[in-house]
Amino acid sequence: MPPSYQVGSIAIEIKLKTNDTPKFVYRGILLDTSRNFYHVDSILRTLDAMSYNKLNVLHWHIVDAFSWPVESKVHPELTKKGAYSTDILYPYEEIKKIINYAKSRTIRVMPEFNMPGNTFIVSDAHPEIMSCLNKQPNWDKFGPEPPSGQLNIADPRGSFAFDIITEYSRLFVDLGFHMGGGSLNLDWWKEGPVIELYVCDHPGESIESLVKGWFNQTVGKIQEMGKVPFAREDSMLNFGYEAKNTTIVEAWVSEDLVSKVVDKGYRAIATSWNRYYLDCGHGSWLSNFEGSSWCGPYKGWQKIYSYNPRAKITDPAKQKLVLGGEVALWSAQSDETTVDRNLWPRAAAFAEIMWTGSIDPNTNSTKDIGKVVQRLTNHRFRMAARGNMPEPLQPLWCIRHPESCKHPAAL
Repeated sequence: MPPSYQVGSIAIEIKLKTNDTPKFVYRGILLDTSRNFYHVDSILRTLDAMSYNKLNVLHWHIVDAFSWPVESKVHPELTKKGAYSTDILYPYEEIKKIINYAKSRTIRVMPEFNMPGNTFIVSDAHPEIMSCLNKQPNWDKFGPEPPSGQLNIADPRGSFAFDIITEYSRLFVDLGFHMGGGSLNLDWWKEGPVIELYVCDHPGESIESLVKGWFNQTVGKIQEMGKVPFAREDSMLNFGYEAKNTTIVEAWVSEDLVSKVVDKGYRAIATSWNRYYLDCGHGSWLSNFEGSSWCGPYKGWQKIYSYNPRAKITDPAKQKLVLGGEVALWSAQSDETTVDRNLWPRAAAFAEIMWTGSIDPNTNSTKDIGKVVQRLTNHRFRMAARGNMPEPLQPLWCIRHPESCKHPAAL
């Protein structure tokens, strides 16, 4: 039935035909639930908001160095010793509930189990398979943040990573499986006697060759489980490791790396920290440091909206390798009480660009961000009416007088 407008007792039929397809097939949000915990209701609310904005991938960074909040039936000791408490964890049934809820809103839920770096929490249950644990006070020599710790890539019990991939590939039904692979520090392994002894006992081996071998085996296991491997570009570009082109690479270190990733033939997801990291700009979370967060300043919606991940790629075939992007909410300073305002409406600005692209079809030029704020503000009001709590973009006076709140230098 075509829609109708009711005018008194007269029904006026209007025939509509819509042809609307996204510019990017991958339009996601990364949510970190290891640093701080998010109860299920807040994740479901986030999925609702994603559906309002045509975002289709929840990249669930479910574990990290800080906690292991997901139930494991293969290694139950991980949850027993690695969750913050017995009621701050995700049992299988709650994970399935989240997956099914997302599916009903045409949203994929892709898990990330970051390995071999940022895995300190595993040491609470299995210190025997770890290296360079919680080096203090000079932790900065061993990683980007405390606590330090990496899986021992020379340990013959390396089947731990295979166990994780096998168990959670079965629990999470999405075809994508993100193995992390970022923020590695080779100095961590140089500190470990097991690695040094292994290299000495195996002529021709090195830490670099062990890293390559570990990634090869891990990617192979993910593919064996029928999944598409996802990894950060650190693992693909920094250690001379080259996976098969079936691996999808997340480019986060800089905007320029998107083009480098596709030049190697990989499909890319753009997550550049200086555009898409939504946790930045709140000051340091280190208790004795007054400086800014490492990724400051705060990323305003204008910064997000004006970024085109394909802008520096001229080859049409390589442009198609950029599948899309995702905004990231790392949770050192975020939890379920702040998630709405940290994500929205900035993630809505990102969502519009992911769906429509950055080129105005009427002018064939980059969209004017000055014309976006009224539309984005109206959308914010709609989201608030639906139960979300997105932060305001402007004083209400500016919303009522849109031409009076523009920066003179940009006119």
